[in-house]
Amino acid sequence: MAKPSLIASAQGIFAAKQALTAAGWTQKHLSALVGCSRQPITNFFKGKAIAQPIFMQVCDRLSLDWQAIADLSNPDVDSVTSDQPLDDLDTLVQDLRTKVYSSIQERCSTMRVLDMSYPIGVDDIYTNVNVLEQITGHRRKKIDELLQEYDIEDFDRLGLGKVTELRMPGLKAVQKYQKLIILGKPGAGKTTFLKYLAIQCNQGYFAADRLPVFVTLKDFAETVERPSLLAYISHRDINNYALGASSLEGRTADFYQVFDRGRALVLLDGLDEVRQDDQERVLREIRDFSEQFRHNQYVITCRLAAWEYTFEKFTEVEVADFDEAQIATFATKWFQNKPITPTAFIRCLAKNDRIHQLAVSPLLLTLLCLAFEESGDFPSSRSELYKEGVDALLKKWDAKRGIQRDQIYKNLSHQRKQDLIGQIALSTFQGQEYFLKQQVVEQSIADYISRLPDANVDSEALQLDSETVLRSIVAQHGLLVERAKGIYSFSHLTFQEYFAAREIVFNTHNLDAALQDLLSHLTERRWREVFLLTTEMLRDATGLLVPMKQAIDNLLATEKLQEFLRDVYLRATAPEFAFCKPAAARAFCFDIDFDIDKNRSVALLLDPKANILVCASFFTRILDDTNLADGIASAQEYDANVPTQRISSAKSADEAMQIAIKIAHESPKLKSDIRKKLDIFKQRLEDKQNDEELEQIADDARNVAKTRRHLIGNTKWQFSEQEKELLRQYYNANELLLRCLNSDGCLMDRQSRQRIEEMILMPKL
Repeated sequence: MAKPSLIASAQGIFAAKQALTAAGWTQKHLSALVGCSRQPITNFFKGKAIAQPIFMQVCDRLSLDWQAIADLSNPDVDSVTSDQPLDDLDTLVQDLRTKVYSSIQERCSTMRVLDMSYPIGVDDIYTNVNVLEQITGHRRKKIDELLQEYDIEDFDRLGLGKVTELRMPGLKAVQKYQKLIILGKPGAGKTTFLKYLAIQCNQGYFAADRLPVFVTLKDFAETVERPSLLAYISHRDINNYALGASSLEGRTADFYQVFDRGRALVLLDGLDEVRQDDQERVLREIRDFSEQFRHNQYVITCRLAAWEYTFEKFTEVEVADFDEAQIATFATKWFQNKPITPTAFIRCLAKNDRIHQLAVSPLLLTLLCLAFEESGDFPSSRSELYKEGVDALLKKWDAKRGIQRDQIYKNLSHQRKQDLIGQIALSTFQGQEYFLKQQVVEQSIADYISRLPDANVDSEALQLDSETVLRSIVAQHGLLVERAKGIYSFSHLTFQEYFAAREIVFNTHNLDAALQDLLSHLTERRWREVFLLTTEMLRDATGLLVPMKQAIDNLLATEKLQEFLRDVYLRATAPEFAFCKPAAARAFCFDIDFDIDKNRSVALLLDPKANILVCASFFTRILDDTNLADGIASAQEYDANVPTQRISSAKSADEAMQIAIKIAHESPKLKSDIRKKLDIFKQRLEDKQNDEELEQIADDARNVAKTRRHLIGNTKWQFSEQEKELLRQYYNANELLLRCLNSDGCLMDRQSRQRIEEMILMPKL
């Protein structure tokens, strides 16, 4: 069947030649721009018929109206309206699908990010994407309203928050909206989703009656010949056509037919990655293409803060963070057929809220999987893990893909970018600000920029620069995100804490004064992670941890509380405690009825053998005619006779309680009413599926034990609510001190380290 063709009129040829001369182009250059051979261009200027799509592209490149240029009265010209029967069109679509299949598979079937040593299949790792139909940053909410969406009381989970908007599966959104723009933070999985769509269409699982078209907009924009989008698509995707002139013309005409009849799935990836110099041209190409071929299905991806354009007929959605189910699915696929199990990864992730926060980002979840795969655990130094995450967002994510950003922000070195973000993080964290008004952030940025060499300190210039830098931090790195219109926060609480610690260590003029200021927050729970990260970043942690020990000792200043410490010290010297470190024994006696800490964290940080005391205290309460010494002896006897699952080797107090329940259940000293309760606990232990269930069983067993009786020696002390609070602060501060001391990145001399451990929970001399 003949393709529709057009002829330029004499007046049209004259106008076209004038336009060609004005542009400074040759016919050869024009053929490259249109994406065809020289012959159609030569025929155009000779007044001969050429294929309608090429004719229209020539006119478009010359900024001419094709209808005004064409001699539509010429009877030798085929109709410009395609009358191609539907069955012929279906044949053409399937023919083109066959021809583009290899190209789509090659470009879209694999992915490789960060420090992967080899590419992996998209299908092997893809996790279903959810989207929000309401863009988060477009919401008109005040800070007070945003705070209601977060549990401020449960500070450790503040960074996770909750999504109040309904989520929609990404595939359903594509089916619902013919023209879709998918926005998302850096590393949110936009490209992976688009590649998945392309592969699904290519293999006939989705939109099998459409021609899949996948365009990386950065590559299209940087093509030397600057072809039209139609020419770029039709020339790149087909490898099986012959290379003759007629084939080139026919190729474009075939694609034109499919596009003109709305039978393509057009996937345009990474609008934000187009260089600033190319943006206007690329936007015009997309707009013109989507209007000319308006009946096709379109999906465009772009970073959230980089989207400042409007395509009238397109619907915008935002990629949602991963939820628990998506994290588990991703991990299951990642660790499939590997020595490390996904269960181990998910269990370890659940134990660390700060690291868990990062897992909601597909990019950072990939980083966590890579790190965990090396050793079956996360690095002991969390600051190094967070640093790697920051580097991935600040440097690697763009650099690995050759993306260059063309804004003022690029003039800031990597170091200065971190310094700027650190300044924002520390000042806001000190003020307990987690949601920041735009003008507050911009003022902080302006203050920083104004101190740089050769800075333009003109107030208007500083304002414009600070606006640009803020947009860049949000768009390029995702370290700050817009939670509502004009209101920002760090994307994860973890990053705010990391940069606050970094600012303390590296950017304060007087480090000793900065550390002293940090110590003023010793009893504030929300500063715990900053203390830990600061310890790991210091070249010598002695300057923090020795004053920290002194500050802790000063918390219990009254004579009554010091007398209580002396009583704890004396009880811990009893002969039955000789098997463990004295400091661990003091920690046990300090909170002998676990009113402060059910997990005995301080004792176990000092000496794992303190798990013997966990079991012994349970035996003393639950078994008749058993004192603490008897309980310790029973636990030690068990360890001496059982080669596996030893109490002293338990990884936590909950695991020790699991063993204690089994031992107590077999004891003749157990009364029948209590035995019935332990029967239930034993059955629950056999049926437990995870650590959360173990924790609940251990808690229930402790509660049963506490209703029985208290240990001898602690009942004589009666404290006011204020005194109880001081004791809790003192205990928790000692736990924090030990966690800092035991962190992998803590550097200090052995003598100071040993001195601190030995003096834990000691009364003042």
